[in-house]
Amino acid sequence: MFPLGSVLLPGSVLPLHVFETRYRQLVEDCLAGEPEFGVVLIERGREVGGGDTRTSVGSVARILEVLRLPDGRSGLTTVGTRRIRVLEWLADDPYPRAEVADWPDEDPAVVTTERVATVGARVRRVLALAAELGDTAPAVTTEVSDDPVLASYHLSALSPLGPLDRLALLAAPGPLERLDLLERLLDDVDEVLHFRLGAPGAAGED
Repeated sequence: MFPLGSVLLPGSVLPLHVFETRYRQLVEDCLAGEPEFGVVLIERGREVGGGDTRTSVGSVARILEVLRLPDGRSGLTTVGTRRIRVLEWLADDPYPRAEVADWPDEDPAVVTTERVATVGARVRRVLALAAELGDTAPAVTTEVSDDPVLASYHLSALSPLGPLDRLALLAAPGPLERLDLLERLLDDVDEVLHFRLGAPGAAGED
């Protein structure tokens, strides 16, 4: 397991700089077998040194590329593949470990392409506002999967939200609930962005 101060959503790319001895060992063990590890959010504490409190919901990260540096550090390119629940935390020896179980999304078939398109348009409007304010934001032209489950995760990852909001989206039972929650969260983001622009909010507009 690799606890972080950020949330990895399935379908998202996560670059990592690995320098702690324990995580160097984790990488070597993963590369010697299945190149995957779990990622969870740190609720309290720091990424470096241990002693943190972790969430019980996370994602599996699959290693796509490894850049080894002369001093033993490495740069990883990983991608989130699926959602997991932590059943039990084990001893952090030689690195954080846990018993986990896959947590598939519920009822993906109930989400229509029209619903995904509606929320996608809302996300892009918010990204355009953020870009107008000079905020760092993904391009509004970023493609989203045709699969409803992946689309719900992609749109959640594109949205300018904090880690606790992303965690709530990750923990939504299925894509329909995730898209509904995302729209509610975007209402707040939209209001803040319009306030910064000095214009009335446009929450709920289509």
